[in-house]
Amino acid sequence: MRTRRQPYPDLERIIEFDFLRATEAAALNTLPWIGRGEKEKADAAACDAIRGMFDLVNICGEVVIGEGIKDNAPGIFKGEHLGTWTPGSHKFDLALDPIDGTTNVAKGLPGSICCLAAASPEGTTEASLKDIPTYYMMKLAYGEKVVRYMQRTGIDIVSIRNPIEEIIPIVAKALRKRIQDLAVVVLDRPRHGRLVDAIRSSNAMVRMISDGDITAAIAPSIPGSGVDLYAGIGGAPEAVLAAAAIRCLGGDLQSLMWPRDEEEKKQVAEQGLTHELQQLFHAPDLARGNNIIFCATGVSDTPLLRGVRISGRTAVTHSILMRARNKTVRMIEAYHDLMHKTIRLRSTRRETPI
Repeated sequence: MRTRRQPYPDLERIIEFDFLRATEAAALNTLPWIGRGEKEKADAAACDAIRGMFDLVNICGEVVIGEGIKDNAPGIFKGEHLGTWTPGSHKFDLALDPIDGTTNVAKGLPGSICCLAAASPEGTTEASLKDIPTYYMMKLAYGEKVVRYMQRTGIDIVSIRNPIEEIIPIVAKALRKRIQDLAVVVLDRPRHGRLVDAIRSSNAMVRMISDGDITAAIAPSIPGSGVDLYAGIGGAPEAVLAAAAIRCLGGDLQSLMWPRDEEEKKQVAEQGLTHELQQLFHAPDLARGNNIIFCATGVSDTPLLRGVRISGRTAVTHSILMRARNKTVRMIEAYHDLMHKTIRLRSTRRETPI
């Protein structure tokens, strides 16, 4: 008779690859909808694959940051349980965006990924991944070199509350670049007109993106991404996902809540969170502790990851997998034989050919 084994002391080392399989499955299941003009069906396909994969994973996973709220898409929502929830299973808080860049997928454009973050609460921490009550946040993201430069020099001018014209020269100096070589990514939205003008007046480069600001916020922390700074207003759930990734990379994300109107501001006040409206959040405030895992798989090409490639009977996926505890970053290229590959879907409750 075998003796009962003690629980594995570092479960994240094992379970992280199941999380990665979920984003891989989501990206592969989204393929039929690329360029079809059906972003809701693409989102539904990604959600179906993620739920199906988690049906096989022996964890107690609770979605604390979901998606689908802003556009009524068929999403994975806050409070949903993923995993088997077998008694005694490890608890994880989950933040998901089955497709960051659904519009890009629908139009067949680059700039979309499937991503999720998982965190196991530590000690007295109630929630490892913070649920922001507003739909949008102001964001400023930069990489580890800028963080170290600020720590070394004591300079605190790199603050989201300061004009971008003051921030850009400091970032350029920290990265040892000419200002004209500095690339700042901004979402292409009317609300960013003045921000774009200010960046251009500083003589830095502006790179506009139509969608996918999780990737954009992470990119400054990825060496060789070609992105030095991310600035602007984007989704609050996306800020938390990006913060989880940035915690694993050593960079930082500053953010402030950005209520869309007085009604939303009133709703925040009714929740007793008025003080948080003026609070400056850094990445560790949004993604707490060290038991953080982030993974993503490219659907279409982004500065972070290449999209899915089909060659004959083989699909090639490109993913990133990382942990905050040891700052390990894995770039994973996987080859899937389409003659044998199946995806576990929630809708069918079985392994389904691609």
